[in-house]
Amino acid sequence: QVQLQESGPGLMKPSQTLSLTCTVSGASITANNYYWTWIRQPPGKGLEWVGAITYEGNMYYSPSLKSRTSISRDTSKNQFSLQLNSVTPEDTAVYYCNVLGRPIWGQGTQVTVSS
Repeated sequence: QVQLQESGPGLMKPSQTLSLTCTVSGASITANNYYWTWIRQPPGKGLEWVGAITYEGNMYYSPSLKSRTSISRDTSKNQFSLQLNSVTPEDTAVYYCNVLGRPIWGQGTQVTVSS
């Protein structure tokens, strides 16, 4: 059974860099046809796809966030990570890691950007 666990800072100030990590258990992040994604949900809004990294290590980003986003992986730790630069209060959201196309989600981590 694949399980995901996000970890992150919680509270941030504007202009800081957000770093989140998703720890994967039950499957290797290099296993064929797994696409590991980041999704967020701002308060009162719907889900927003942030980006993804494939089992081959290819990255894809939301066009609206691409200039500030970087996704990477650490195969030795079976983790993948999200960096979002220059955060603003509009980046306040619950951030989830997810397996694309499968009902496998982390529990979500709240990130609040406030001065």
